[in-house]
Amino acid sequence: MSKVVTFGEIMLRLATPDHLRFRQARTFNATFGGGEANVAVSLANYGMEVDFVTRLPRNDMGEACAAELRSFGVGTSNIVYGGERLGIYYLETGAVARPSKVIYDRAHSSAATVERGMIDWDKVLEGADWFHWTGITPAVSASAAEVCLDACRAANRLGVKVSCDLNYRKNLWKYGKTASEVMPALVECCDVILGNEEDAEKVFGIKPEGFDAAATKGEVDSAAFRSVCSQLMARFPRAKKVVITLRGSINADHNTWGGVLFDGKTLYSSPRYDITDIVDRVGGGDSFMGGLIYGLLTYDDDQRALNFATAASALKHTIYGDFNMVSVAEVENLMKGDGSGRVAR
Repeated sequence: MSKVVTFGEIMLRLATPDHLRFRQARTFNATFGGGEANVAVSLANYGMEVDFVTRLPRNDMGEACAAELRSFGVGTSNIVYGGERLGIYYLETGAVARPSKVIYDRAHSSAATVERGMIDWDKVLEGADWFHWTGITPAVSASAAEVCLDACRAANRLGVKVSCDLNYRKNLWKYGKTASEVMPALVECCDVILGNEEDAEKVFGIKPEGFDAAATKGEVDSAAFRSVCSQLMARFPRAKKVVITLRGSINADHNTWGGVLFDGKTLYSSPRYDITDIVDRVGGGDSFMGGLIYGLLTYDDDQRALNFATAASALKHTIYGDFNMVSVAEVENLMKGDGSGRVAR
């Protein structure tokens, strides 16, 4: 069985209930979430061996967070402890024409204050087949970026495949360096790159010609992204696959969803899902990445791997919380065309 290691920050998620605005809420629903942890949970649900690496405070919240991960089968033995606090993010879930809103409270968190030398990457990556990180981690702090780069270079040295989700978050890059300055050295280490049109443009100035995400009205031409994939691959020659997620936003409750995968020669396009009455779209990209890693490690077929990732993420939009709690059988059932939602008896 393949082993995957992911590295990043996991936070306490406090979400307003019933689509309330922040100023209306008197209670918040508390769960945990974070990009790389979300990927780890997806992979554990698919039966893969996966370790999540982070830094947590040694207090009840840190222990509760680790226990939650273990409940899904995620390995936590390489988590390091220390620092002052668990990061928090607040979520206001939008509806129809009102978009969702996120407020971060993660300054001086345990993960943000991680430092080089706290994690023995040679030990952590021993026996691993795959290492995954996202662009959120180097955005959190300069030291987190340095630790992430150490991990990527160790993975390269040890022959461990590396993937990243570019995941540009403008509200996180606060410590004096921009994503355009920090990200290239990290992405140079990657064998598989995932992103969307905003990530590629905001971080590397790469964009598809004639495409405006705000004007899509749910219709996205996958062929328009071949140039984005080619440009990313030309800039980062280690990458053997570049994947772009394609979200058409009709409104906050109704999206279309798909993706493309480029291997340097062929552009593969996934089926397009029309997702109405979205339950929770947070973690949608992470569920795609978890499905993609599983697919690439399991199927000797890039088209099937892409289709698995897209179907897995379509299902995530029906599940509350950051984590995608679906099985391989459920994803493959949707891949076969069964999206009826009929009761399984």
